[in-house]
Order: sequence, then structure tokens, then C-alpha cells
Amino acid sequence: MAASGRTPGRRPGAARTRETILDAARRCFAEDGYAGTSIRRIARDADVDHALVLHFFGTKDALFGVVLRSVPLLSGLVREVGEGGPDGLGERFVRGYLGLWEDPDAGPWLRVVVRAASASPNAAAALTSLIADEVMAVLARRIGGDDAELRANLIGAQLLGVATARYVLRTEPLASAAHEDVVAHLAPLVQHLVTGEAAAP
Repeated sequence: MAASGRTPGRRPGAARTRETILDAARRCFAEDGYAGTSIRRIARDADVDHALVLHFFGTKDALFGVVLRSVPLLSGLVREVGEGGPDGLGERFVRGYLGLWEDPDAGPWLRVVVRAASASPNAAAALTSLIADEVMAVLARRIGGDDAELRANLIGAQLLGVATARYVLRTEPLASAAHEDVVAHLAPLVQHLVTGEAAAP
């Protein structure tokens, strides 16, 4: 008699199975958020036994960390906007960053990431590590000069704060402000940090 249904343990093609689980995890985290996603939910979506998810990734926090690094939204943005040199980098970065948050695909994922970091210390640690390695370090090399690492971190903190208030907490009047108005106010502040020059009083 032929067996039916899935069986626990390793399926043929470990690399393919791992990618299937990662794809399912991306969907589940994006649709249900970090708190609403469980290992069993991911396993059902991937059509594998939950023991196989644990075998590959260990914990939900560890899996979330791998998913974070597999979606290179911010690191890709830093590399892209940095190609044009320091002149105008502030405006390019602000436009690109806000554009990610307003993108129908990227925006929901970024909101999941921010909420996850506030809900789980381990998720926050994974996000901090990702930002330090793949965003801030790259940005610091792009802008160069004295205190480049500090200035890069100040840029990141400023943009994350604005995005959290505008897109996650929906703080008014920032949440409903026109895109161009936000760019006009924020880009010069970021540009001052790019060049290392003090902002005009």
C-alpha cells in the first residue's frame, strides 16, 4: 500500500528544500507578521514537516535572520545611490529610501521587519547585525572622510525614525505629508551628514 501525506525528516534535494522553506517563510512573515508566524505555519506553507524546518534553521528567530539577509532591499539601495558620488547623495538616498517604504511589495516587508525588531530581542539583534554589516558599513565607505562611520549611523537613525513615524506609527502630520515635502525637508539634513559639514543655523 502506497504511503500518503508527508513524512518527517529530510526530503530529497536539501538545497531545494531549504529554498522552499525560505520562500514560505518570506510569504508567512510578510502576510502574518513576525508574531503571527510560527514554525508550523511555515512548514504547512512549504509542505514539509515542521521538524525539517527546525533541522535547517533551528528556531524562528534564526530563520527570520536568514530571511532578512535574503531580501537585500536596503543594501541594494546603498550601493545604487552611492554610485553617483557624494554630490546629491542625500537626496538620492532619501528618495530611494522613501520609495522602498512606499513600494507595494517592499513596504509591507519593511513594516514587518520594524515590528519584529520591537517584538523580539533576537529579531532586533538580527536586524542590527544586518544593518551594521550590509548598510552602515557600505554607506560609511561611500561617504568617506572623518567620522564616516558615525555619520553613516546618524543617517540610518534619522531615516529609520522618519520611516517608523510615517509608515508604521502613522504619526501626523508626517504620515499624510506629501512625498516631495518630506524629501525637501529631509534631504538637506542627510546631505550635511554625507559631506560632514555642519548644518546651517
